[in-house]
Amino acid sequence: MAALVEKAMSGERQALNRRLSHGGFDRAFRWASLASALIVLLVLAGIIASMIVGGWPAFREAGLFGFVTGSTWDINNDVYGAWPAIAGTLATALIALVIGVPISLGIAIFLTQLAPRWLKGPVASAVELLAAVPSIIYGMWGLFVFAPLVAAYLQTPLNRVVEGIPIVGTVLYSRVPSGTGIMTAGIILAIMIIPFVASITRDMLDQIPSVLRESAYGIGCTTWEVVRHVLVPQAGVSIIGAIMLGLGRALGETMAVTFVVGNANRLTALFDPGSTIASRIANEFNEALGLQLHALIALGCILFLVTFSVLIVARLLIARVKVH
Repeated sequence: MAALVEKAMSGERQALNRRLSHGGFDRAFRWASLASALIVLLVLAGIIASMIVGGWPAFREAGLFGFVTGSTWDINNDVYGAWPAIAGTLATALIALVIGVPISLGIAIFLTQLAPRWLKGPVASAVELLAAVPSIIYGMWGLFVFAPLVAAYLQTPLNRVVEGIPIVGTVLYSRVPSGTGIMTAGIILAIMIIPFVASITRDMLDQIPSVLRESAYGIGCTTWEVVRHVLVPQAGVSIIGAIMLGLGRALGETMAVTFVVGNANRLTALFDPGSTIASRIANEFNEALGLQLHALIALGCILFLVTFSVLIVARLLIARVKVH
């Protein structure tokens, strides 16, 4: 009896020692996790602070509102306005979303609902391979292959149709049909974001329990009704996250856009050369001095704020989807 009691007490002591030991590991893990989170916040705060400090002379020279809304970028006279680059960034990103998101969702739905088994693997591999192509390859292909096709088969015929038409002609008419411009850059960005949005959406649709789809088919729903009323509501939060990831890629893309956007420092029509914040920085940062350098850093600060605003909107949309 005494031996059994001693054995039980020994087991309790060992369990207590293990709990104490594990408690130390838990505390160490908690502090390490906290330190990791704080490091990220400190790095982010440092980036923001350095960009604000570096761009402050440009903001002070023209005024914050004047710098953001100004449309003149004159290096010789040190006059800098960011609006053409901001407008170009937003326009190319919007074009990329309008073209890329429906195609991405279609690819994801096809792979999860409609594709035969023998075709699903090759298509999925091809889509994922697009994500591995370097952005400079997209830019070179866009400049040497895609831009001439746009000039010959889109800009030139479109000019004949819209020339002289109020508003529509102003937006779509291209003065020099070279193939480069805001629209071309937006299409290239759409191709670049398709693999990201499609892959994430496909993975989320695959994780939806099959019993939900089978139940919908069992009560007579068509494939469209299953997608519309079952799959999309179930994966809505993930789809929004995938779209925001693609938008972030489109807003910050540099090399591909620099090749095909035309790099004109002015407000232009959709098919005319323009610029984005990233392309402006890439073209001028290497040789920038004085106020020009500060203006480029201020552009980077604006791009950061635009991206941050997009993340806030994404959070609000995700919260709203979760509520419903």
